[in-house]
Amino acid sequence: MTTRSATRPGLVLLGAGLACAAGLLPAGPGTAAASTRSQTGRPAQAAVAPPRIGVLKAGGDALVKEGGLWARWVLEHDGVVQIALAGDRIGVITGDGRAWVKEGGLSARWVLERDGGVRHLALSGDRIGVITRDGKAWVKEGGLSARWVMEHDGVKQLALSGDRIGVLTYDGRAWVKEGGLSARWVMEHDGVKQLALSGDRIGVVRTDGVALVKEGGLSATWVAEHDAVKRLVLAGDRIGVVRGGGAAYVKEGGLSASWVPENTNVVELALAGDRIGVLKVTGQALVKEGGLSASWVTENTGVVDLALSSGAD
Repeated sequence: MTTRSATRPGLVLLGAGLACAAGLLPAGPGTAAASTRSQTGRPAQAAVAPPRIGVLKAGGDALVKEGGLWARWVLEHDGVVQIALAGDRIGVITGDGRAWVKEGGLSARWVLERDGGVRHLALSGDRIGVITRDGKAWVKEGGLSARWVMEHDGVKQLALSGDRIGVLTYDGRAWVKEGGLSARWVMEHDGVKQLALSGDRIGVVRTDGVALVKEGGLSATWVAEHDAVKRLVLAGDRIGVVRGGGAAYVKEGGLSASWVPENTNVVELALAGDRIGVLKVTGQALVKEGGLSASWVTENTGVVDLALSSGAD
C-alpha cells in the first residue's frame, strides 16, 4: 500500500491511515466500535456519520468528503479500482485485488478484509460482502474482523441492504435471502441483467431493459417501472434509472409515482437519503440535495466512480 508525500490543493492527506495493514496496528481511537446484532436478529446499522460523498479519480485516487456539498475532500487511498460507502464505513478495492475497509472518521485506520482475488465490494450496516474472482460471494457481519461466510457461487453481482442479501448469478437468475447469513435463498426473477435492493424493496432490470420493483415480502408482486433501462438504483422511497441513451430519471414515494428527469449524458447514478448524484460522460460528478428539482453542484472532475452515503445506511 502506498502513501503520498505531499498534499494537493483542497485535499487532506491521511498517510498514517494508509500505512496500516490488517493486524499490524491497533484500531486506534479514531475507529468506531464494532456494530452489533440487534435483539431481533437483524443486522445493526453502522454507526451514524455525516452524509458522505466518495469519488474515484481516473488515476486511482479515492477521495471522500463528509458534511455539506462544499466540504473538503480527503484523500483516502490510491491505486483504487472501486470505492464503497455505508454509514461510517469506507471500503476500497486496490488494483492488486485486496479489499480494505475502515470504520469511524475519515482518518481511521484501514483493515485488510480480503487479501487478493476480490473483484467487487459491497457495504450495508454491519455487513461487508465481496465477490471473488472465482465467482463466489462472501459476506461477514459484525466487526471488521468477523468471519466470512460463503453465500453463493457463480455470482455476477452482489447486493446488500439491511438483513437482505441478493445475488445475480451468471445464468441470469436473481436470488434474495432475508435474515441471517444462513437463511434460505428465494429465486426472485430470471432473465435478469441487474439487481438492486433497498429496505423492503427489490428491483431488477430484465435483459429486455424493463425495470421491475417490488416492495414488501420476498413474494410480493412485481411492478413495471420503466423500459429501455441500463441501470436501476434504489434508496429509501426513491427509485432511479439511467436509460440507454444516458437520460437519468428519479421518482419518490410509491411505486406508481411520477418520474422526474434529472440529467442527461449520465453513465452512473447514485442515491442516498435526500441526495442524488450523477457521473457524466465527461467525468464530472454532480450531486444535488433536497427535492428532485434541487440545483446540481459540481463536486469533482476526472471521475470514474461515484458513491454516496446518507451516513445511516
